[in-house]
Order: sequence, then C-alpha cells, then structure tokens
Amino acid sequence: MTSLAPSGPLGFATIDFETTGVIPERTDRAIEVAVVHSDPDGTITGQWETLINPARDLGRQDIHQISAREILRAPRFGDIAAELVELLSGRVVVAHNASFDLRFLSAELSRIGYWAGAPFTSACTMQLARTYLGGGLSLADCCAAFDIELAGAHRASVDALATAQLLGGYIASTGVDEWTPLLVSAPPLSPLSTPRVPWYPRESAGTYRASFLERIASRVPDVSSDADQASYLALVERCLLDRHLSEHEKDALIDLADRLGIGHETANHLHLTYFRALAEIAWADGVLTDDERDDLVLVAHLLSIGERATAAALVRPAQPTPAPSSDDAFSLEPGDLITLTGEMRRPRNEWQAIIAERGFTAKDAVTKKVRLVAAADPDSLSGKARKARDYGIPVVSEEGLARLLGVSG
Repeated sequence: MTSLAPSGPLGFATIDFETTGVIPERTDRAIEVAVVHSDPDGTITGQWETLINPARDLGRQDIHQISAREILRAPRFGDIAAELVELLSGRVVVAHNASFDLRFLSAELSRIGYWAGAPFTSACTMQLARTYLGGGLSLADCCAAFDIELAGAHRASVDALATAQLLGGYIASTGVDEWTPLLVSAPPLSPLSTPRVPWYPRESAGTYRASFLERIASRVPDVSSDADQASYLALVERCLLDRHLSEHEKDALIDLADRLGIGHETANHLHLTYFRALAEIAWADGVLTDDERDDLVLVAHLLSIGERATAAALVRPAQPTPAPSSDDAFSLEPGDLITLTGEMRRPRNEWQAIIAERGFTAKDAVTKKVRLVAAADPDSLSGKARKARDYGIPVVSEEGLARLLGVSG
C-alpha cells in the first residue's frame, strides 16, 4: 500500500537547546534539546525532549540545573540526530532568539558531517515580538503578554513549549493565511541513516537506580583475598574524601569489586568495618561533636549502613579505643599540586590564593604529578576530570576541597 504525502504544509517545529555556553563555533555544546510540533494554525500536536552527553564539562550548571550525573548515561548528539532531523524536516523551525538555537543546531550537525541539503526555514518569536507585542523581548515578558505559564525556565522542554504557545498566540492574532508563504517554503531535509537510540529526558535520569552496593554481584563463595579487600577499602576511603560518592566513583567501586571477586555480602561487611573504624576515630577523645555526628550519619547513608549499626556508632563506647591508623590514608603534603576544573561558587582566583596560603600549588593542567583535582561537579566530564580518573587522581567536590584545606563557608 502506497502512503500519501501530506497535501499541505506540515506546520512548525519549535526547538530549544540548553548548552554549556554561548559559542558553539568553539567548544560549547548542546546538552539538552526539546522539539514541539504545531499545525499551521498553531495547535500543538507533539513534544519530544532529551538530554545530550557533550563529553565535556557542563558550564554554568546553576543556570540549566543539569548535573553531570544526569548526563553520564544520556546519548551523544550523533545518536539522536537522525530523529531530530526527521522531526524538523519540512517544517518551519521556530525558537525564541532563533539565531542562538540555529547556531547550535548547525554546529552540532556539522560535527557529525551532516548537511541538510537546504537551509532551514525559520521564525524567531523574539524578533516577531517587536511587531506583535512591543515592550520586553525576553521569553518571560512575551509569555506574560499572552498569560502563558513559564515555570521552570532554562529547561528545554519548558522553554520550547512556552515558545510554541507564544507562536500560537501570534498566529491567532494574525490569522493562518499570513503564515502560509513561510510554511510552504520549509524544505524537506536529507534523512540521516545513522543508528538511533531512545531519547533520554531528564525524568529518565531521575528514575530509581539501585545503590552501588546493590549492584555489586553476589558471589558464593567470595574469592577475594585479604589484600584484595584492603585494596577495596583503600578505594572506599579515597572515594569518600569529599563525603560525596559521584557516579564515576560508584562505578569504580563496582568495577574493582567485580575484578577482585568481592561479592555483595563482603562489600557490605567491608563498608561496616570502615564505618566502625571511622566511629572509633570520632570517639577516640571520648567526645562526639555535632560535626562528627553529622559526618558519621552522612557516611552511613553513602555506604548503606543499617539503622541499628548507625545508632550504635553514635553511642559512647564503654571505653574509648585507640584510633586505627592506615599507611594508605590520603593526605596532602606541602607543595602538592592541586588542579581546579569547572565554574565553582568561590571564584577561582580566590581558591588559588587559598591553596597557596595552605602551602600547596595550584596547577592548570592535570599531569601524573597532580595530587588532587577539585571539580565544580565531581561527575564532571571535563578533560581535566577524565585525565585525573585515567591517572587514578582523586576528584573531589568544592565542598570536599574546603574540607581537606580546612576552609569554612
């Protein structure tokens, strides 16, 4: 049976990108895209969205609120490009500040060697606001004129939907006929034959995922040696330097347990051993401060320590025991090199001054001589963070760096 081509123009495809920055012609990349389809009369007919793994740091995370943890399992642009091109083909591409989104679209398509075969036909709701609205040109201002809700701005799906609704308001104000010349000029795009993967919206990143302890394989019998278990505990200690377990660190613990033959039950026992040793250190002077209590509770949560064991650790022992020592414990020595990556809350020059004041050296690049890398996001995909993991250098959060350097606030 032969399918019939549409008898008239397809309509509009409103897009919005969230990005690492504003210059796609250099190193900035798309990290989220949303597409909203509308009929020629502005009626919304479909919505799609996905996170995109840019294989680099995420830039101003305080703006787009996307974490590296969410991005880790997202598809690359090349994986979603075929479906994206299909969603845009034959439609007028609409965006608020369209030059920005089209620059990122063109740059990302160019990186995978794609040429559409014809330029996109586009419309910019920001520029159209000069004609239809006057006043402020921001998406929030334009939406307010039509009483369009804009809750959660700087999320691609929210901005794209609001922009599509804004477009519908313009069309209702003018009539469909005024848009017909633009609609009929939208060309079909050359299809991409690359493999497709499912799109990955933010909700997918937030769905339940078993704790890393649950993901360690059950082994009967456990085949690890005492030396293997000591190596696992050493990695636990290193991963908990900043009292945060990044997804990279969880994966590293799972991978090490698998390679050493450490099973779920043994890993659970090792976590409990580590936690009890930490409690002994806290109680060594006979006093448990509020900070020490909070620290123990946090570590218990990160290592999935049960409520009973956690409660027992917070009770003063009959007599304090000497704090256990470890030759493998991580510590910073005067002159050690520390590298910073990502946009932290404290200005970088301020951190560099603090590092120097503490007797350490801030280094721009990551080499094997670097002792520690501090990242705005511990799951950072920046080149520095990736290189640090390759070299086995700990990557800690900004809070972790402050903790290690004794910095408050």
